[in-house]
Amino acid sequence: MDSRESSRLTAPLALRVGEGADSRQITDAIGAMWADIESALQPVFGRRGVEALFKRALHLTASRHAWLEPAKAGGDGAACDLTELKARIAAQPPAVAAEAGSALFTNFRDLLASLIGARLSEQLLQTAWSTSSSAPAAQDSKP
Repeated sequence: MDSRESSRLTAPLALRVGEGADSRQITDAIGAMWADIESALQPVFGRRGVEALFKRALHLTASRHAWLEPAKAGGDGAACDLTELKARIAAQPPAVAAEAGSALFTNFRDLLASLIGARLSEQLLQTAWSTSSSAPAAQDSKP
């Protein structure tokens, strides 16, 4: 991925939290973005498909941020993983929390793009990358 594509992925997190955000604000923004991702992708891939992508992206991100590695005890789906993820991120200094969150989104997008292509991935994730979870879905302007 080139630097232009990478900045498109990290910018939404930065826009949602702004400069000087604390770890809790970063955690809340990450949680909101993941909720938006789930809303955008579950109709296409189903709950289990989104969970599988989420878990794989988390595993890949944990290779650089070992503190993200989820506990091996059983959990019930992405909601449990997201709760654990948010707690782990909130415990980090703001710069580390933002870096890990951005890396997680980048890994998730790369996984999705490897399955369905970059253009379709961007299209599906467009609302999640917006600055507000209440942003309207993109509409086709053609009649």
